[in-house]
Parts: sequence; structure tokens; C-alpha cells
Amino acid sequence: MLPSILSWIIFIPLIFLLPVLFLPQARASWAKGLTIGATGVQTILAFWLYLDYRPAVGYQYTECIPWIQMSLGNWGELLIQYYVGVDGLNVALVLLAAVVLCVGAVASWSITRYVKAYFALYLLLSTAVVGSFVALDFFLFYLFFEFMLLPMYFLIGIWGGERREYAAIKFFLYTLLGSIFILVAMIGLYMSVKLPDSDIHTFSIPAMSELENFVANSLLAPNADGSTNPWRFWAFWALFIGFAIKLPAVPFHTWLPDAHVEAPTAISVVLAGILLKIGGYGLLRIVYPIFPEMSVNFAYAVALLGVVSIIYGAMNALAMSDLKKLVAYSSVSHMGFVLLGIASLTAEGINGAVYQMVSHGILSALLFLLVGVLYDRTHDRTIDNYRGLLGAMPYYGTFIIIAFFASLGLPGFSGFVGELFTLLGGFSSPVLPMWLSIAAALGIVLGAAYFLWTLQKMFLGSFWIRRHTIGDIPTLEDLQPREWAMLSVLAVSSLLLGILPHLLFNKIGPYAGGLLQGFLSFIQIG
Repeated sequence: MLPSILSWIIFIPLIFLLPVLFLPQARASWAKGLTIGATGVQTILAFWLYLDYRPAVGYQYTECIPWIQMSLGNWGELLIQYYVGVDGLNVALVLLAAVVLCVGAVASWSITRYVKAYFALYLLLSTAVVGSFVALDFFLFYLFFEFMLLPMYFLIGIWGGERREYAAIKFFLYTLLGSIFILVAMIGLYMSVKLPDSDIHTFSIPAMSELENFVANSLLAPNADGSTNPWRFWAFWALFIGFAIKLPAVPFHTWLPDAHVEAPTAISVVLAGILLKIGGYGLLRIVYPIFPEMSVNFAYAVALLGVVSIIYGAMNALAMSDLKKLVAYSSVSHMGFVLLGIASLTAEGINGAVYQMVSHGILSALLFLLVGVLYDRTHDRTIDNYRGLLGAMPYYGTFIIIAFFASLGLPGFSGFVGELFTLLGGFSSPVLPMWLSIAAALGIVLGAAYFLWTLQKMFLGSFWIRRHTIGDIPTLEDLQPREWAMLSVLAVSSLLLGILPHLLFNKIGPYAGGLLQGFLSFIQIG
């Protein structure tokens, strides 16, 4: 076992960033190969990590090095650590991030403007994303979380579509607002938690998750008599809103369609495939373990928000005429299942929520790549401007059929397993009424409606395309080898997880069981 494999996975993109920055302008195109090489090595190491990981309760491959330590006089001591590790929650998300980042790097091959700057920012984003998934010190997590903002802002704002500046600013402001909520709660937690038998205040997430580490009568300490501490109430909702913006959940979702529509294809792939998962990951890693009593008390509200996201996102997708916006709103709908699974406080729901995050990461990346393939050829995403594309581009159409049916929950693909288990968790939940899960199932029906409607409208029947879309080009080129490779990796991954779900559930199971232990006493009290 490599003692520092997580650090290698995090910082390999930064190692490759240096030669990218110093490339002569005449060799700027080499940045593409270097970025693909960096994310490729990252993927190989992440795959090795996933295979070598042995399912168990607790963290593995941990690295814990004191980073900032100082005396604060009467306040005790401050300790910030470089503390990273993986468990059943994030080991699959690290692999997902590495694969999607590698696919995104390959999808960026067509970038021709400011090539060095684009790939330098992409490498910085790669480090920040993986770092966010493995950080076990809240301060370190927050740094990586914030570092994602800067490269995404410029990648959308410089290389995006016509309204790229508006979309980039909206993305930045929404995410920054969420970061402020998280920062305030983080400071309160730091002031309230000390390491056992010491005077050291810590940002350690595992330490914060142990309620006995809270200083008695401190700001965010649970009340000894079991009553609700109002400051814990506000801290819970501050963190929840911060991560719900990133998820995104209705009504915090409005930045997402604009960001997706204006972002270049590769950045849409990364945004939907990975960055949205930071929201669900933050809830499961930070909010629910640290505030178990609030998680039980407000399970209904969180689940209701998830169901509203499922139905609202699906109905908006059904109304869209832009193919990329349709896929963006479908992401809002599918991530609502993550909230429902988390709020169920059951083994099925928690397992299903993590599975849904991985599945949606694969399928949303596949869908945005397919939208990008068509847009590269015609520079038009309007659904009504196409007919019979399956006959004109049979291989492309085949991947569209796979992506659409996998996303609407066809058995045999990962989307079916994720949605099934989140619904099972909702139906068996001790804290949720059954009607919420019944309403959530409506989202699956609506999902089938907008995907099948789009398939019938654009891909079936006689070939026709609005002439102004492609000028005088009589035919459309089918998939190129580079596109074949990217689409095949994602489609096969979804199929593999759909047929062999134990590949993922075996890793997640012990984590879900350990998390649920923290809720049992509060569920019994409720």
C-alpha cells in the first residue's frame, strides 16, 4: 500500500500544471496532452485505490499532518491539519471524479483559444475537486471547496457561450453565498469542539462528529437535558443551505441551467458529473453526522425539498426546447432523489443516495457529451430543428438511446438501482410519511415522458434538419474515434454498475451502517 496515495491523487494535476504554465506559446497545444496525462494517471491511481479498499467502518489511507498550530491564550490552542482519508462514502466518489475529469480533459481537445490558460485552470480544478472529496479537516475541506470557484468562474466566463459572463457571475455569487453560510457554521463548530483530554480546538470532521467532544455549554453543544439548542438549529440550516445550493435543490437551483447552457461541453460534463456531488457529499460527511438530532427533527422538511426538486425539475425539463437545458433540469430532478434517500435515515436510503450520486455522475456526463457532439456539428440545440437523427447518425443515436433509457431508470443500468433504493428507503423510513415516496415516484414517470418525447421528436422518423442550422452540409458526420472512446467508457460503466450493483454497495454498506447508528437514539426519542 502506498502511504501517500491520496496526496498523489490530489496533487498530480498540480505537478503537471507547472510545465503547462511554462510551455512556449508555439507549443501551447502540448497542454492538452499533459492534462490528459495528468488526469489519466489520477484515474489509474484512483482505480487502484478503489480495488485495494477493504470495506469496513472507519477511515483508511489516512494522512494526518499538523499544518497550523498556535496558542490562543485563554481560548486554548488552534489546530488545523492536513488530514485526508477515505471510507465507504468517498472512495467511489474519488474514482468517479478521476474518470469524469479524464473524460472532460479528452472532451477539451477542441479548445483553440487561450489553450494554456484553459488547461492550467482545468488542472487546478482537478486538484480542488479531489481534495474536497478526501479532506477530513473542515478548514482544509473549505479551502478546496473555495478553490473550485475560481477556475470554474473563468472556464465558464471566458470559454462559454454568448451569455457566459452572466452565467459565470450567477454561478459565482450563488456558490459564494453558500460558502459564507458554511464558513459561519464552521467557525461556530471550531469554537465548540476540543480534542479529548486537551485544550486544543480542532477543525477535524471526525472529532466534530463525536458529540462528546463538544465543550459543555459551548455555542453549538447539544443541550444535556435533550432540549433543542437554537444555535445548533441555525448552524444545521446554514450548512444545509450551503450544500443544497451546490446540489442544487429547489429553490437554490436557478444558477444551474444558465451555467450548463453557457459552459463549454467539457465543463458541463465536470459540473454535472462531479461538482453537484459535492453538495450531497457535504450533507453526508458533515451535516448529518455532526447534527444527528436536527437531521431526525427535520427529516420531513429535507425529504419534502427533495420531492419538490424531483417533480419541479422534471416538469421544467418537459417544457424545454433546448436539449442542453432539458438535461440540466433533469439533473435537478435526479439529485432530488439524493435528498430523499438521505432524509429517509434508513440503510436502503443512504446506500441509494450514494449510489444515485455515482450513477448520476456517469449518466449526466454521458448526456452532456452527447449534446456537445451534436452542437459541435450544427451549432444548434433546439429540439424542434431535428428529425430522424438515428438514421443519419446511427452510432450517435445508439448512444443517445442508451443514455436516455439509463437515465429514465431502465433495469440493467445504474439509474434504476439508485432510484429504486432511494424509494425503498423512503417507503421504509421511520421518520417519513409514505406519500412523499409515492410523489417522488411521479418524477420517474415524468422523466420517462421528457426523455421519450425528445427521442421521438429528434431521432425517429425520416431525416430532416432545419437548413439554417448547418447551411449547405447535406449529411452529418457520425462519431469520431475520440468521441467513441469517451462515450463507451461512460456507457459501459453505467451498464456494469446496473448489472453488478454489489461492486458499489459492498463499499458503501459499512459506512451507511455506521452513520445510522448515530441516529438510532434520536429516532426512538422522536
